[in-house]
Order: sequence, then C-alpha cells, then structure tokens
Amino acid sequence: MPDDRPALDVLGTPVAWASADGRILGTNPAFARWMGVSVRRLVGQPLVSLEAQGEALANFLARDERDVLRLHRLILALPGESPRFAEGWLSRLEEGGWLLEAYPVDEFVAPDPAQVLPGALSAALKGLAHELRNPLAGLKGAAQLLARRAQGRDAGERELIDLIGAEIERLNGLLEQLLSPAPARPHAAMNIHAALERVLRLAESEAGWSVRIQRDYDPSIPEFDGDPDRLTQAVWNLVRNAIQAGATVVTLRTRVEHGLRIGDQIQPLALRLEVADDGRGVPEDMAEHLFLPLVSGRAEGTGLGLALAQQVAREHRGTLGYRSRPGHTVFTVLLPLGTQEARDA
Repeated sequence: MPDDRPALDVLGTPVAWASADGRILGTNPAFARWMGVSVRRLVGQPLVSLEAQGEALANFLARDERDVLRLHRLILALPGESPRFAEGWLSRLEEGGWLLEAYPVDEFVAPDPAQVLPGALSAALKGLAHELRNPLAGLKGAAQLLARRAQGRDAGERELIDLIGAEIERLNGLLEQLLSPAPARPHAAMNIHAALERVLRLAESEAGWSVRIQRDYDPSIPEFDGDPDRLTQAVWNLVRNAIQAGATVVTLRTRVEHGLRIGDQIQPLALRLEVADDGRGVPEDMAEHLFLPLVSGRAEGTGLGLALAQQVAREHRGTLGYRSRPGHTVFTVLLPLGTQEARDA
C-alpha cells in the first residue's frame, strides 16, 4: 500500500495500487467512482483483467524491464460494465508493487496529421502524386483509343477496356484530392440539422434497407457560422465508414454543451455531434494511424475520408475524436458555438 494513502484518497485523479504479482490491493475513491463499482469489488482483481482491449499491462508486467509505462489509449472495464477510456501511467513502487494513474477522457482525440506525419513524407507524397499524373494521362489517352478501336468487337474485350478507364479515373480522383484539397470558403450562418438531413438522404440512397439511420437531435442548437457543404461531406464520410464497417444501425446525435474544453480553450457553448454505429469497430492495429491520409482498413478504401473529416473540424475551430469497441463505435465532432452575444454581433 502506498505510504501517502490519505493524500491519494482526496485526489481527484483515479489511482489504483497493486501487489508485485499484479493483484489490486486498493484504489482511491476517484478510481472506484470512475469505474462505476465499489472499492471492494476491485480489490483482489488482477490488474491486467481490467484492460478491455490490448495487452499493454500484461506485457509490461510480464517483462518487468522498466519502472514506468506510459499508457496511450487505455480502455478499462469489469465484466458486464461499460468501458472507461483514459490516458495514464503505470509505475513500480519501491516496495515492489505497482501504481496505476488514469486520466479519463470521453473519447480518444485524433492525432493531428500535421504533427504525426513528418513534413518530408508529406512533401514526398505530393511529389509522387505529381509524378503519377503524367503517366496516368498517357494511360487514359491509350484507353480511350482502345475503346474507339474496340467498337463492334467482343463484349468481354470492351468490358476490360472500360474497366481500365474506370480505374484510371479513380486514380486521377485520388491524386486530385491529394494535390488540390477544397479551398476554404467564408463561413455563413447555418443549421446543423439541415446538413445532417442531407447526409441522411445520401445514406438512405446508398445503404437502402440494409442500414437503419436514426436521428437523435437537440432542437435547442442555435445557428452558427460554418460551411454546410464541408460539414455535410465530413459527416457523410463518417456515416459511410460506419456502413462499410458492417453497421446495421447508425445514429446521428446532436447536443449542446456548456463550458466544454475544445483544444486548449474552454468554450461557453459548443456543439457535440456524434455518429454512432454498431459495426465492427476500429481495428486495434490502426488506432494510432487512423486519421493519417492513405491509411484504410479496406483494400478498396482511399484512406482520405477521416483525414478530410478532421480537416473540416479544424476549419471550424473544432476537434474530431472517437471511442470504439466491436459493436459500438462513436465518432465525435466538437465545434464551438460561442455566446449568444457573439452570435448576435
């Protein structure tokens, strides 16, 4: 047991301590409240059994090589309880046990590609895209010539030529997105629910009866300055990803938040926009790189949808984050709305 137990009991940060073999000896009240159970239920549990996804704790305790482990994207849960998300530290105690500090988060904030992706690699991608444009233009011309020559010939041959042309167009579209992102437009007063209704029509057109789209709107959300086309595209990318991940139910949820922290600023009024689905969830091996361009969990994916959605959130001084487990994934867009006085001005 830590020597400063009284200080830990009044600490607002959830803290648990364990024996040398990794069994929980105790927690402070903040940890038990955060987990939603009593301290008595936690005592005696193996520390590693709390980790709902991944094996970072188990691997660290088994190797016993370092004294401190930085825990990124930690998901803890007891059987039958909802998962808890946190960033944290696991430290070795002098007497041989372990101390776990958890810093709760509602969802994992997407890393900024501008910081995660080195500038040299970004420049190299753009250089590669430029180099590919010329040979693709040559291939497109050759495919068009073949298509003209193939008129009246075997249908199978024409089908193959059409396939070549379609794939060239797809690659050209991908290069255009890399080289020429949509320029920012002046923001104007908009209604977020009008944009979401456009997304719903797109989703119903693409998914048909196989996916149920649900509305859960907060009618008190005021108009705010934004780009409705860009926000529609961003939310549509999130919904389409959910559909392609095998979701049968997708929910669009909006709420007003007061005193919400977005980035490093407290916003007096903010919009929380959630896209929730019951699909397969985010693969664990993609979590660290999910928002980087050209990263996709599908062979046919371009990996630009989430990168674009995050860019749109930044354009509106907001953030994009997520929490995910199989059967329940939520992408969250947080946007500042400002005060009523600021909006009137």
